[in-house]
Amino acid sequence: MSLDSDVIVDRRRIRRKLTFWRVAAALIAIGAIIAVAVIAAPGGRTGLTAAGSIARINIEGLIRSDQERVEALERLEKSQAAAVIVHINSPGGTTAGSEQLYDALTRLKAKKPLVVVVEGLAASGGYITAIAADHIIAQQSSLVGSIGVLFQFPNFSELLKTVGVKVEEVKSSPLKAAPNGFEPTSPEARAALDALVKDSYAWFRGLVKERRAMDDAQLEKVADGRVFTGRQAVDLKLIDQLGDEKSAVAWLVAQKGVKADLPVRDYKLTPRFGDLTFLRTAAAITFDALGLSAVARQIEQTGMAQAADRLGLEGMLALWHPAGAN
Repeated sequence: MSLDSDVIVDRRRIRRKLTFWRVAAALIAIGAIIAVAVIAAPGGRTGLTAAGSIARINIEGLIRSDQERVEALERLEKSQAAAVIVHINSPGGTTAGSEQLYDALTRLKAKKPLVVVVEGLAASGGYITAIAADHIIAQQSSLVGSIGVLFQFPNFSELLKTVGVKVEEVKSSPLKAAPNGFEPTSPEARAALDALVKDSYAWFRGLVKERRAMDDAQLEKVADGRVFTGRQAVDLKLIDQLGDEKSAVAWLVAQKGVKADLPVRDYKLTPRFGDLTFLRTAAAITFDALGLSAVARQIEQTGMAQAADRLGLEGMLALWHPAGAN
């Protein structure tokens, strides 16, 4: 009987120790997650916001309106970074989103030296983004330009006739919600859309003319919607120089007085909590410590956030979309 009591006491003692260490491990892991999240957040206490570094930001993929990105750029304005290098690889996106990003970069440029490096593509809205800078650098085979505006919409009217479906509606005026895709586009609706496209196109052309110091003849050569290689773009005044990030640093040193030995460090505009490998690992440790190993393995394998490129762009587009592309 005494032996059984001792065993029970020992088991309880061991269980208490295990519980203590599990809780302690969980608290340590959670603390590490919070610390790294603060450090990794835009404007967090990272080396890139120190006076001894140049901030590198990346604009990739489709450009949409993004208030979080604007706020991140505003934090960068107030940071101690010595200069900014913007890497662009984008076919464009919505005109509203591109304008928003252009305005945010223009405000940033007023506070810090800023140079753009075109990686593979800066077309349409991507080029609107690029011309916020006073100096644009691209590789010889990069594609830039596509100065134009697009409004696309599917029309299912013939398909609906085939399957015998009719969409009925009651609206306040003929141009309300036109075009709707369920009936042939009326001449009035097409004229209204044409006016929208032409107005946005005139804005785009005016922006390029002003920012790139072009006359009307030069603008006509580049504003027909085509893209140009970096080699062509130099002669057409769409960009200033062929090169890469090293060329950008050299320009900052020569033209803006930035120290030559400053490191270039990433500045995340929209970090996702689950995209950081260390955070996934720390979270896995936490669940392991709590005895939830299956959940921990799931986190290690898939992460906490799934990146998805949503292609549902709404509104007027400043987008380079070659025929046949997905």
